[in-house]
Amino acid sequence: MSETALPYKRVLLKLSGEALMGEENYGIDPNYIRRIAEEIKTLNEMKVEIAVVIGGGNIFRGAGLAEAGMDRGTGDHIGMLATVINSLSLQDSLENVGVYCRVMSALRINDVCEDYIRRRAIRHLQKKRVVVFAAGTGNPYFTTDSAAALRAVEIGADIMLKATKVDGVYDSDPARNPDAVRYDVVTYDEVVSKKLAVMDTTATVMCRDHNMPVCVFNLNVPGDMVRAVAGEPVGTMVKGGSV
Repeated sequence: MSETALPYKRVLLKLSGEALMGEENYGIDPNYIRRIAEEIKTLNEMKVEIAVVIGGGNIFRGAGLAEAGMDRGTGDHIGMLATVINSLSLQDSLENVGVYCRVMSALRINDVCEDYIRRRAIRHLQKKRVVVFAAGTGNPYFTTDSAAALRAVEIGADIMLKATKVDGVYDSDPARNPDAVRYDVVTYDEVVSKKLAVMDTTATVMCRDHNMPVCVFNLNVPGDMVRAVAGEPVGTMVKGGSV
């Protein structure tokens, strides 16, 4: 597909920290993160401007430890640092396959990455550098889904791609219910009212209020990321209006 035919020129890719585990039980699977880097490289070569937000659940989950007694604010800050580790790992993988990448952190960690500045981030994207946004929003009590929605709106992305372990949004958990029905298209309001497991309500409402479409796709299917950006019917599209 030619560059001019692409429906989306600037995208925000949301990866869960768990996605980086691949076949491992903890941490980062180097083979899996390299495959992700190769797919991002394909998009980069198609002249798509790509920003990424990664969670930290493969290393640390602040919300879970808060339930066990840890101060929630402390736990969330540790989780933000976990996202920095994942972001630097993705940067290294991207550079190993020949893609220029910048990590920008919402927390000030100047020795390892840049501070997040919106205009600078947009300039990196215009220069076809992949930008990885680390440390969430920089504030506790906000998920990386919310950070992804915020950054997508801030940089003027055309679409937010949410990578998951399933091939879209279902009316119930397909791992537990073999009769679960997958949506091809669903509205933001349906996601909220039906409590569909797409992302947290704060992120969904932000996307709705700024008309940011979200494509939920299966990261474990090689090539689906590229197909989604090319406008092919991949996964589930979350958008406004009626369906």
